[in-house]
Amino acid sequence: MNLENLNKLITEALAIEVEEAKRAGKLRYMARALVQATMPHSKVEGNEFERINGVFRLNILAPSRIGLPYGSIPRLLISWLSTEAVKTKQRELILGSTLSEFMTELGLIPTGGRWGTITSLKEQTKRLFSAAISCTYDDGKHWAIKNVQPVVESNLWWNPKNPNQTSLFESTVVLGEEFFKEIIDHPIPIHLDVLKAIKRSPLALDIYCWLTYRMSYLEKETTIPWPVLQLQFGSDYATDQQGIRNFKKAFLRELRKVALFYESANIEDTSPGLRLKPGKTHIKQLITL
Repeated sequence: MNLENLNKLITEALAIEVEEAKRAGKLRYMARALVQATMPHSKVEGNEFERINGVFRLNILAPSRIGLPYGSIPRLLISWLSTEAVKTKQRELILGSTLSEFMTELGLIPTGGRWGTITSLKEQTKRLFSAAISCTYDDGKHWAIKNVQPVVESNLWWNPKNPNQTSLFESTVVLGEEFFKEIIDHPIPIHLDVLKAIKRSPLALDIYCWLTYRMSYLEKETTIPWPVLQLQFGSDYATDQQGIRNFKKAFLRELRKVALFYESANIEDTSPGLRLKPGKTHIKQLITL
């Protein structure tokens, strides 16, 4: 991270502290299943993806002609969907009258062209809304599975070539019943401004959401081995010693970004793994919309 980017992140971190009294207006949520185990960080060949977190296993399946969701945008989408579900208590959600309006909600600036944010959002929305998720629990004695369809219906009427144009019909999405229930029963509170500040890094987004969740119930000091963290966050890396070292280097780099905003996180880098000590969660569980 160069000095300019570091200074920018520090400035944003301080700004969030100043706005602490306004936190209720910045509250967002994340689906617990996608915090315990995460989506791909980069494009994955094929149509199946797996993450492992101890006895918990997340599998994502997508139509081969569409592909798997990856990167930051699906994470921002999931956070928006989760927040609206908690706020409205409805499975059918209204995405906004214009594309620009919706992208602003996600913290994205509309840009056109092949590599613009509009094209990326369109592609990743298709990938995420077409995906199916299965969550498996297996401790060797007990086995359980829950199949989840995040979205069962979607109608997007926006004109990508004119993002400020109001469409005749509202763009909507209907969440799958099991996914909706998971969000309502187990929402993970997070801070909107932090999402916006680190949105360019899917790994940083994952670390922030996971750390906030983990600290909310941590009762005693624990050390999570680096190979275990790699299974949860970095399946793109090789599983040999060099791969683990590469993952650790990348993880700690992104963790430093998160720590700028989550100063109360009681964490320590050790040779065996990441040591977590009981401390404050970034967003208190008692805060509600």
